[in-house]
Amino acid sequence: MMVVQRAVAPSGWEPVIGLEVHVELNTQTKMFCGCAVTYGDPPNTHTCPVCLAHPGALPVVNERAIEYAARIALALECTIAPFSIFHRKNYFYPDLPKAYQISQYDAPLAVNGRFAYWVGEQKLVCRINRVHMEEDAAKLIHAGGETGRIAGSDYSMVDFNRGGTPLVEIVTEPDIPSPEAAREFLTQLRGMVQELGVSDVNMEEGQIRWDANISVRPVGSTQLGTRTELKNMNSFRFLQQALQAEIPRQVAVLEAGGCIEQETLHFDPETGTTTPLRSKEEAHDYRYFPEPDLVPLTVDEAFVERVRAALPELPQARIERFMKAYGLPRYDAVVLGSTRALAQFFEKAAQSGVDAKLLANWTMGDYLAHVNAAGIEPGMGHVTPERLARLVRLVETGTVSSAGAKKVFELMLEEREEPERIVEEHGLAQVSDADELANIVRRVLSEHPAQVEQYRAGKQQVAGFLVGQVMKATHGRANPQLVNELVRKGLAE
Repeated sequence: MMVVQRAVAPSGWEPVIGLEVHVELNTQTKMFCGCAVTYGDPPNTHTCPVCLAHPGALPVVNERAIEYAARIALALECTIAPFSIFHRKNYFYPDLPKAYQISQYDAPLAVNGRFAYWVGEQKLVCRINRVHMEEDAAKLIHAGGETGRIAGSDYSMVDFNRGGTPLVEIVTEPDIPSPEAAREFLTQLRGMVQELGVSDVNMEEGQIRWDANISVRPVGSTQLGTRTELKNMNSFRFLQQALQAEIPRQVAVLEAGGCIEQETLHFDPETGTTTPLRSKEEAHDYRYFPEPDLVPLTVDEAFVERVRAALPELPQARIERFMKAYGLPRYDAVVLGSTRALAQFFEKAAQSGVDAKLLANWTMGDYLAHVNAAGIEPGMGHVTPERLARLVRLVETGTVSSAGAKKVFELMLEEREEPERIVEEHGLAQVSDADELANIVRRVLSEHPAQVEQYRAGKQQVAGFLVGQVMKATHGRANPQLVNELVRKGLAE
């Protein structure tokens, strides 16, 4: 495993970060009953005696959920345990009708994995402690404040549709060295889970959530400090901001001679500060004990190998392939290869045979900016892989300049036309006629005698200004390489 370069916090301290990531699985039914897993349906319409904890109702394990969890575990290079058990995690909260959650404790589904991810040009490896199964809680809808008062009191409502939804929890070791690395870890982990087809990992619907454990220690120390926990976050940006706020807070406490309290924190994005919610629970606080209504889970080697054989190409493998097959820099390969939709779009466009690096620039630049602004998935909308490849071909062959191609791209979105037709109808073809451009260069030089004299006096950078004037005169259609040659030739005469 490679050495991880940790971010140095103020005054020679370094952060130590671990994550607990909860992923809702997109099975058709819940973890321990036959109720449908849905989103956005009327509250409390997908419930039964099992997920409402009626007396005498018995849970039954969802086999598809086990398969999906095994996919995640194998993608994280974990060892699948041949024998695991479910436990009761006891705590009282309104969203938990049984007053306990069926989870796994000391005999989880899978252990000892690793996940490689990229932060810029640096490859980091985070050890995975465990991957285990559990059921989700119901959804609390808080209706406090002036608009939510019943007989003068604030109140909350409970929607049990979500209760019992299959969850996978991925627990890392404290290997993540910085807030930026935590954000990249989660971004790339989400892409991997999406690639596996086991969850839509829709953050707005809470299908992926995480807790972050954070402590600080003197640079060079190997001992872990007392940690705090940032609970139930589902925004990459807010996670990074919360960690960036919590690290200096802990350093300030320690440097003042104080001690860090082990507690759960809330992050307020508006103020950029963390505040205590409650003391941090330990495992013994939950009074774990084996679930008596479920037999132990046994997984044979044939099942594991069948799941392993069905795994798709994962983002990290695809990134390496993009670098080798298309000759892309690592940064380009990470951007294009981390998510399936964008990777598929790029590869379909690349089938046309256009220059891969030029195509990558357009895909990561104008095209990705368009899909992000439009809120659509890559591949949706008018700009198909084939159309973008044809636009890139127009640039590659010199039919349009880079500036002209940007205008073509804008008009493709606006007019929903083919790139070649837009070039023809709007007169955007690049001007490469040497005689025509030479006349424009002579005119520009005669209109700017002061700049010509500055150039001849040794101010070479003035040539760029004059090239810009020629490009302006041709509305960006002139061949820039030819313009550069003609301008310098004209200045030398």
